[in-house]
Amino acid sequence: MCRVVDLRQAVLAKNDVAAQVLRTELTARGTTVVNLLSSPGSGKTALLERELLLARERGVAVAALTADLATENDAVRLARSGVPVKQVLTDGLCHLEAAMLGRHLDGWLPGDTRLLFVENVGNLVCPAGYDLGETLRVVLASVTEGEDKPLKYPTAFGLAQLVVVTKTDIARAVEFDEAAFRANVEQVNPGVEVVLTSARAGAGLGVLLDRALAAGSGTGTHTPVMARQQHAHDHDHGHDHEHEHGHDHGHEHEHEHEHEHDHDQVHDHGHGHDEDHERDHEHPHVHTVAQTR
Repeated sequence: MCRVVDLRQAVLAKNDVAAQVLRTELTARGTTVVNLLSSPGSGKTALLERELLLARERGVAVAALTADLATENDAVRLARSGVPVKQVLTDGLCHLEAAMLGRHLDGWLPGDTRLLFVENVGNLVCPAGYDLGETLRVVLASVTEGEDKPLKYPTAFGLAQLVVVTKTDIARAVEFDEAAFRANVEQVNPGVEVVLTSARAGAGLGVLLDRALAAGSGTGTHTPVMARQQHAHDHDHGHDHEHEHGHDHGHEHEHEHEHEHDHDQVHDHGHGHDEDHERDHEHPHVHTVAQTR
């Protein structure tokens, strides 16, 4: 008998379970997770630093976890805000996963944290498929990246609950077509809000914080059409990931169909790993950056 196992679906299904558990636990303690996705160089660190400063000024208990392949540069920048910041180095892994995030938060995240901003690895492909247990998913794009970005990365933009345009202070210089960008966003994610910001000029400052607080209170969170479609598909066909074929070979074969997954590129460094999929992903390069006051 031959079994065909869709490993990608299995991995994502396992992640979804972990994400829901994490979401439930954090919600129970009053913490809202905001997942920030973007390409490298979009300006999300600069904007997040300004938002963290504003949150502190408003008395909102906030923390930030930032993930990168290498260097602690972003965490050092964010720590200037004076809020708790943690750096996770992925050693080549192109995204975070819910179980990984949960382990990094355990024993670190202050109990009174109202908002946790997670700055995902700079990448609009790998992180798009992984729920981190967030309440609000935000995709950022700078005016320098082109108006067709949403069409090139339909999953990332299609699952966003908020789209943020950055570096608008140079929009005229790079001839950014706002109307075209908005039309392309609407094509892949009808009804999602698009916010214009500039960390340098202060334009749109506080909108991200306001939307995060609103999401935490359960008001005004956009539900993407793509998310509803995926939920319906998973509900109807979740049992179809294993197909049995009537070939009596007297043994079972498992065939891997997901060849574009980057996980095999991550090497085992021999530091206490789980017994399953996360063992190739978890690396102990985690640093809590000293806060500057």
